[in-house]
Amino acid sequence: MDYALKEENGFNYIEAGEGQTLLLLHGLMGALSNWEKVVEEFSVNYRVILPILPIYDLPLLTTGVRALSKYIHKFIKFKKLSNVVLLGNSLGGHVGLIYVLAHPGYVKALVLTGSSGLYENAFGGSFPKRESIDFVREKVQYTFYDPKTATDELVNEVYQTINDRHKVIRILAMAKSAIRHNMKKDLRKITMPVSLIWGRDDKITPPEVAIEFNELLPNAELHWIDKCGHAPMMEQPEEFNKYLAMFLNKIKK
Repeated sequence: MDYALKEENGFNYIEAGEGQTLLLLHGLMGALSNWEKVVEEFSVNYRVILPILPIYDLPLLTTGVRALSKYIHKFIKFKKLSNVVLLGNSLGGHVGLIYVLAHPGYVKALVLTGSSGLYENAFGGSFPKRESIDFVREKVQYTFYDPKTATDELVNEVYQTINDRHKVIRILAMAKSAIRHNMKKDLRKITMPVSLIWGRDDKITPPEVAIEFNELLPNAELHWIDKCGHAPMMEQPEEFNKYLAMFLNKIKK
């Protein structure tokens, strides 16, 4: 991604374009590059902002999905954002759901893709063979429908992360927090428009999760992407962007 990382007031983020704000939240093992094709396409007509979630920087006792939601609120207030369209993949979607329940006035609409919050198959729960690059490759490939999407660069990035003891402790704490913080009872309170864009072959948050989200959220629409796993905006970016554009046009009215 060719966008310069900004550092201001303790926040690290990428920002491109002008107009209605799209705020993009990455997942637990995700990176800013996961949203590259969305930034490229939508920064032409929108203001696209991607904050780095401080997953590895929170005190261990407060490492959890609520703490990330509070961080997003501080960021939104720092940037003086309003009327935001919040997009979240995996853990980022979960953080988005918690955020809109706490601060609905800042968000116009929500886009969830492979979101946790109801049920997910964790990255592995533990890392018994974390010294093995082949083990890591297998886990990263599990995220996608097409194993080729798990590039060497991506595998090496995850390998470095989970071989850092400080980081791996926080990843496990965050994953446990996400599993504990089930959103089922609260979803009916989220009345804003929600677009669910889901990989039909997602093994982490499988199709039945998307169906349940669609049933529980009062104002949701569900779109399937075939031959696609847990990160549609990476694996099938053209399809993902098509559904996103349709939703953004719809909520303009």
